[in-house]
Amino acid sequence: MISINIKYTRLSLIKLALVLFVGIGSSCSKQEVFQDDPYKGGKETLGVKFLDAEADPSAGSPGDEVTFKVRGVMKFKEKLEFLVNESKADIINVTDTSITVKIPQNASTGGTTLLLEGQSFFGPKFTVQGKVSIDPGFKAVNGTNGVINDIVASSSGGYILVGGFTNFENQAPSTPINRIVAIANDGTYTSSLFRGGADGPIQNINRLSSGKYMISGSFSSFNRTPGTNGVTRLNGDGSLDSMSVELINPRPNNPTLSFDTVPAFNGGVLSSINAGNFLGGIAKSFVRSDKTVLLGNFDFYVKYFYPRSTKDSKIIDITKMSQIAQLKENGDLDSAYNFDPVLKRSYTGTNGPIFGAYMQSDGKIVAVGSFSTFNGAEAKNIVRINVDGSIDPTFSAGTGADGAIFTINFNETTNRIMLSGSFRNYNGKASNGVVMLNSNGTVDESFKFGQLVGGAPNFAAQLNNGKVIVSGDFNSYNGVVRQGFMILGLDGTLAPGCNNTGAFQGRITRMIQTTSTLGYPAVLLVGDFTKFDNKRVGNIVRVEIKP
Repeated sequence: MISINIKYTRLSLIKLALVLFVGIGSSCSKQEVFQDDPYKGGKETLGVKFLDAEADPSAGSPGDEVTFKVRGVMKFKEKLEFLVNESKADIINVTDTSITVKIPQNASTGGTTLLLEGQSFFGPKFTVQGKVSIDPGFKAVNGTNGVINDIVASSSGGYILVGGFTNFENQAPSTPINRIVAIANDGTYTSSLFRGGADGPIQNINRLSSGKYMISGSFSSFNRTPGTNGVTRLNGDGSLDSMSVELINPRPNNPTLSFDTVPAFNGGVLSSINAGNFLGGIAKSFVRSDKTVLLGNFDFYVKYFYPRSTKDSKIIDITKMSQIAQLKENGDLDSAYNFDPVLKRSYTGTNGPIFGAYMQSDGKIVAVGSFSTFNGAEAKNIVRINVDGSIDPTFSAGTGADGAIFTINFNETTNRIMLSGSFRNYNGKASNGVVMLNSNGTVDESFKFGQLVGGAPNFAAQLNNGKVIVSGDFNSYNGVVRQGFMILGLDGTLAPGCNNTGAFQGRITRMIQTTSTLGYPAVLLVGDFTKFDNKRVGNIVRVEIKP
């Protein structure tokens, strides 16, 4: 038995392993094989380390001096670079246990980083104070488990949310919540008004003067009653507006088969294809007088013919209707709207899907999407439609957008339209995905949208005070770090004091202007987002914006 004394270093262990391996693999070979140390060439430890979890102070405004406890930096004081959420800060003073910096003017809330000789040392989060913050009095914390597509004020002073969710504030499964829920003004869950809800996504909700609601989307039943086909009417208490109809009874000895309870609004749409988030359904709906206008990516209008139906087998009347249709109060197709009386079908409509729209006070509708014509006339991704469904040639869109338009929002106070999408130019003018229009469709050239880096915009809307909210998946705007959310001034530059918030992740679908718990101006944002100002949110948040 042989004993071997070895001083165990990393390199000697590697050599020993290789010697033993070679010796086992080839008993006749006495040659040792050596390899370089795999750890050779690594960067030398600099001895730099943040010492405290918080800065002093832990929050401040641009221009404030803030001290961070960090050791080992004194000997490198001429080489240091300090970032506040990726924005470079001026270094005011350095000791061996601290570094004091001035918060840069365009800084936003986020992590801090010390850069030294190609190495990054990550420090604590720093909160940049400004005019914008999450309203702590809004009590929706977990929010929904799916997208919120629309929001409308309820008669009780709260809101009704619709979308693709099946939970709100962890109420399910004890309380079924299927794509529609009522909440109080402070964001708390109120009650299960809508019982079984919808079996598919709800895209829009309109509150009627009668206190009832019209909902539309991509669903086929509501409260477990089939026959909705993407659109139906609800009573003020959340129940389905229904009626009893007489049917053919193939078994007269069973009188229950002679009648059925069905939606009172007997009309809807179907599609033969799927298109993005709308599942081939309705993207937008409006109610004017006693008629409902539907826009989206559908192909057919459908209606049940109950006199020839049984309880288990319903007869359906189908009419070819492309992307746009108007329905009467009972759900019948309005053949005076975008309808060819000779061919007994709609005119061609748009040659691609409609993603969004808004209705003017005169009943005309401005629609946007991914199309190039409307009823055979040129319409590059935007068109204004008259009250009879024909194209309005007086809308001055010119050559329109050179890419799809995903969102459109109109502000009645400023009389301006905001568009966002994948376009780079609008009517020949550079726009980079966001443009402000006058109500007649011409570009408002006083607003110039700048350069985004890292992604594209997915929402833009103007506030009553003229400021513009934009969301997307971008990282910076005109060279300033803005992570997915920003507030712009009337000219398109970053609004001073309004861009202090940190990272936003997702997209906004709707915005309602309101007031915060303390009475300041605020916006209630809903959509498909999981983070606002570096905080976890559930597709809904109320944001205070101080003057």
